[in-house]
Amino acid sequence: MKPDFAEAFPLNFSPPVNLPFLIAKKRDGGELSDAEISGIIRDFTAGTVPDHQMSALTMAIYFRGMTPRETAALTQAMMESGDVLQYPANSPPKVDKHSTGGVGDKVSLVLAPLLACEGLWVPMISGRGLGITGGTLDKLESIPGFRTDLDQAAALRQLEKIGVFMIGQTDRLCPADRKLYALRDVTATVPSRPLIVASIMSKKLAENLDRLVLDVKHGSGAFMKNREDAILLASELAEVGRAMDVEVSSVISPMDQPLGRTAGNALEVIEAVETLQGRGPADLRDLVLDLARRVCPASREDLAGRLHDGSAWERFVSLVDAQGGDAASLERPIHAAPFQCDLRAPHAGVVASADAGIIGSVVFELGAGRRDMQDAVDPAVGCSAIAKIGEFVEKDAPLVRIHARTQSSLFHAEDALRCAFQINSQP
Repeated sequence: MKPDFAEAFPLNFSPPVNLPFLIAKKRDGGELSDAEISGIIRDFTAGTVPDHQMSALTMAIYFRGMTPRETAALTQAMMESGDVLQYPANSPPKVDKHSTGGVGDKVSLVLAPLLACEGLWVPMISGRGLGITGGTLDKLESIPGFRTDLDQAAALRQLEKIGVFMIGQTDRLCPADRKLYALRDVTATVPSRPLIVASIMSKKLAENLDRLVLDVKHGSGAFMKNREDAILLASELAEVGRAMDVEVSSVISPMDQPLGRTAGNALEVIEAVETLQGRGPADLRDLVLDLARRVCPASREDLAGRLHDGSAWERFVSLVDAQGGDAASLERPIHAAPFQCDLRAPHAGVVASADAGIIGSVVFELGAGRRDMQDAVDPAVGCSAIAKIGEFVEKDAPLVRIHARTQSSLFHAEDALRCAFQINSQP
């Protein structure tokens, strides 16, 4: 006798999605339904969708795109793949920032403790490097002992104590994005705008924020190559956020040259520390203040004062201590690459180009990024003392210092970086 349908398929039963059919549907320009998107994310999170099929779907999305409704449905499904943070009643405003990725972008390390100094809560869930762009978690983990895998209870206790935590996606917070983020990194689907929107906003909506500021970058070292695309992406991100009752603002910032003068995990931590102590590069400090003003009622002058009077630095030390890091290590070079040399200017003149895309690719090839989801990054390698566009340099003056693990990688980096810098001779 055939089983009763209700017994065979209880009301809470959701059959697995037919992913090959949905891949073909999106490949051919079709629109996925909310239920189909929800089912895909559910099964991918549960591990029943293999990576090769999800890779094929993300590639179809890369080429075919998604409608605003599809993007919103994907964002919501990814957010609901795990927990959404809950806070005590009458707690301070919850704020955060997200960058769309750049070379030398260590803003979060400075901005998060700065905002916490103003009595705001900063529940920052960050990601790892994607392609040539560095990741906040990779930078933080270059600090000896620093843990980015706090569970939700520990993270919330820390938030109540010091006003800030900086963690990665756990098994309970946006697990779908955690898996998809890593997959995109190694399948050349990072620049897909719907996937960028869903990745960013699923994490931020899971933080249950009041205010969010977006640093949307454009240029050779960013996913968005021109300002128009960056503005469009900012608009799409804001649309999703506002639909979920989050106050969203944005800053459109250039990424034709690296931010600050370093690119590479430990090297960027050192520069962030310098900025927290009131002596960092002007472009980094100014961007931090621009972003802080979007989510904080304090004046720009007061915020700048936090960077100069030591209070933001002290809050960062508290953050490092709270998450198991060795704060004392921040006062000396954290890691030292065994091979270092300077690339020098071939003639005197003004720096006309310090191409962020080339510099980011070199830093990636040195070992600061990952080719495979399981790859470890090298915290010591990268570039420092990067000359800035508009600066005058003498003949043989250093344009950049290369930090490499091997002599061979040092030579390759030196050759590649010659193309990154253009020096216009003085008339």
